[in-house]
Amino acid sequence: MEKHLNTNDIQLCGVVVTDPLFSHEMVGERFSQFTMRVCRLSDQCDVIPVTVSEHLLDRYAVQKGALISVQGSLRSYNKYLSGRNKLILTVFARVLEAPTTDFEDPNRIELEGYVCKKPVFRTTPFGREIADLLLAVNRSFGKSDYIPVIAWGRNARLAKDLQVGDCLSLIGRFQSRAYQKTKEEGTPITCTAYEVSLSKIEQVQRLNAPHKKGARAVSLSFHPTVEPPRRSASPTL
Repeated sequence: MEKHLNTNDIQLCGVVVTDPLFSHEMVGERFSQFTMRVCRLSDQCDVIPVTVSEHLLDRYAVQKGALISVQGSLRSYNKYLSGRNKLILTVFARVLEAPTTDFEDPNRIELEGYVCKKPVFRTTPFGREIADLLLAVNRSFGKSDYIPVIAWGRNARLAKDLQVGDCLSLIGRFQSRAYQKTKEEGTPITCTAYEVSLSKIEQVQRLNAPHKKGARAVSLSFHPTVEPPRRSASPTL
């Protein structure tokens, strides 16, 4: 997987569910969106939104029903819906290609970022321990992507004591989750939430500013002093 200065790398392999449709234009460049289905070992599948430059589509045609490999990063932006801002997540594709081998892990994401809300820890009626986090992942031009993360079991117990500003390195998968919501008039609707499900988490400390040459990270067992996440009221792609 290609590495970048601020770690935000995702690799997916799955089947295209919808043909690409024009989404928006930015600085003269046109972007389209499509969805793909990525299955887990349990045979449960996640339906993942993907944003791609039309320059990439000129080189690799994406068609419904095709098996495809996507490499890129996970991005977030705010969209005004039903009178409020909603955080939207999408995979921003850098590479599109036909899979050449069987992927041992068809859904893998690596992130390094900063805790920007106090983790919420809870135990389900079935006794499962869960922690919800919001991670700010910095990128170039002073922007940040805000990524919901869910931790389970031992990882949840580790995550519950994290503080705002703590720097984390993590590995997991990007998943979709259907849930029921009741509208104001009492009508139930099915919604989809997107989040990163943790498989590995490590707390790290930046010894130098991330943008400087020679910046590195080391594992720590205590809460370090870290660079805070960059503030952005409306993260953009």
